[in-house]
Amino acid sequence: MDRQVDYIELVERARNGDKQSLNQLAGMAKDRLRTYVYRLTQNEDLTQEIVQESLFEMCRVLGKLKQTDRFWSWLYGIATNKLHRHFRTEKAQRNAAAAEERRRGPMKERQGGLENLVGQELKQIISKAMQKLRTRHKAVLVMRCYDGMSYAEIADSMGCTEFSTRMLFVRAKRALQKELSRNGFGKGSLLAALVVFGKMTAPSEAAAAQLTVPIAATKVGVLASVVGAATTKTAIVSVAAAGAIAVGTVATTSHLGRETGNLAVKAGGNTRMVSTLGAPAEAAGRYRYSFPQGPGGPLMLRAELKGDDGLTSRVVLQNDQANYSYEDGTVSINNFRVWSSDLSVMRLHTDSDALSRFLSRVEGKPSDMERVSRKGSRLLVMVDRNEPGDEEGPVERPLVVRHANVLDEGYFQSDWPTSARKVDNRDAMHKRQWTYFRVRGQVSGQEVRGVGRIPFVYAAMREHGPWLKLQIGDGFTLADVGSGAFLLRADGSSMGRYARGNFFQGLSQPWMGLHAMDTVRRDAAARRASFETQVMDNGRDVRITVTRDGIELVYTIDLEADLIRKIEFSKAGRSLGRLDFEYLQDLDGDLGEFRAPSKIDTRVTLRDSQGMLWLIQLADGAFKG
Repeated sequence: MDRQVDYIELVERARNGDKQSLNQLAGMAKDRLRTYVYRLTQNEDLTQEIVQESLFEMCRVLGKLKQTDRFWSWLYGIATNKLHRHFRTEKAQRNAAAAEERRRGPMKERQGGLENLVGQELKQIISKAMQKLRTRHKAVLVMRCYDGMSYAEIADSMGCTEFSTRMLFVRAKRALQKELSRNGFGKGSLLAALVVFGKMTAPSEAAAAQLTVPIAATKVGVLASVVGAATTKTAIVSVAAAGAIAVGTVATTSHLGRETGNLAVKAGGNTRMVSTLGAPAEAAGRYRYSFPQGPGGPLMLRAELKGDDGLTSRVVLQNDQANYSYEDGTVSINNFRVWSSDLSVMRLHTDSDALSRFLSRVEGKPSDMERVSRKGSRLLVMVDRNEPGDEEGPVERPLVVRHANVLDEGYFQSDWPTSARKVDNRDAMHKRQWTYFRVRGQVSGQEVRGVGRIPFVYAAMREHGPWLKLQIGDGFTLADVGSGAFLLRADGSSMGRYARGNFFQGLSQPWMGLHAMDTVRRDAAARRASFETQVMDNGRDVRITVTRDGIELVYTIDLEADLIRKIEFSKAGRSLGRLDFEYLQDLDGDLGEFRAPSKIDTRVTLRDSQGMLWLIQLADGAFKG
């Protein structure tokens, strides 16, 4: 405990400009860092180079370290990052290969004083097995097994969540065991091999003699073990403890930003808001998609986006409570859900082949994602993506897990530091998590008026679920409630019943987990209606033009509020009318008009879903009395 306090005080003094403390800290860091880096490289020259660069970086940016108790994880992150960059260049790879050849075995110079520990052949087998591991795998093994760091500390060092670190540790152990098994090592040899390697790479014989690897250090927890084991190159893995697990067959992209291809996107005069609110253009990162009601139902999203340095630069969390974005020590809570920075439609692994093909045709670029064919509720889709050419290797395959309540797991909770600055950008109705809305307008010579209720997050669904009541002229009423969607006559009798949510198709559906811009376009694509997206001059709104059967629906969508403001109808250049939407920020005053339809006859034959085509029919005069 005293040593911990002393090192924290030393870091504090060094941060405040005490040169003596900085020199003392650098000396302490050099010894510990040298052992850590050598265990990753097994190369004396490269170790010395990385340690020197890391110490220089430490001295240069120490003042930016906000939490002194995280000094070691912070320093290890610097060293690991520099090693990543070293391996990413062809020149470095050639130099490393040449050095390897000259040395004829990476451990030759270090093994002299440790010959009594284990036979030469055994050491070479273990050494080569460690060499073949990815840098991140070696790093998590070294930090966990030899430096005794907690998963939280390792996560802080590697720029990811604690749960992701546990999964990485599982993969690292499996990768090492696989390499060892090629040389006749059995499944029970992993711990012994870790001990041998630790002794081989210890800074002294005394340190080697004292080194142990506790069994507890290799434990990660049940769920992490299952998930980590499942993310291999195996086509299908079945694990009883977690239910059915299926692995997809192709790579995926970042959905939160990609290079602009031949998309149907027109930029207005000011696109600054898109750059500010839209997700970054990185493709690399970790993505978690939760479907508590199964594919086609509400979606929760967690995305850990990588920066140029390969570390997590931003975390986006859209769970059942709110929309969060964590970056540079600040948590922003927003009205809106993320969208692609080039305004392309967000794709999902659960999309049908037909939907993917149509979206690709409209956007003018193929999709590099195949669907993951899993049905039923409580699904979790996990994807880790690396940039092409990344030292980590190619994109991992998408994984689907059936989980009892994935929203209770750490990666769908707010796991950023408690010291993070919190900024709540939500308006009153988004803080409340639901609101009422009004619809007013005139289409094809008929007055249209209505009211409804929408939840903004999944958690509000139970007590404040969505419903809609829309009066068209004096003849028909469209009602969408818990028991279904209905077309009603003037006397209230039902003349048609559809699946629940039918008349919300083509309207705002924030509880579904995608931005309004994406839900509209995906609803259009589901009915083979083409669309075009245009950023408006104010930089805050987009205009989406949906075309089907000669009729155009022009949506104005507020990007920041994540809501449809109006829909304009036209045909052959002639206006057919418009609908305006008003959302109530406050619920003061008389709310008597906001009553959901009740006592609707559910015995009417269920019809095939129209989707958003009901809006096309409205423009075409199909609901005239």
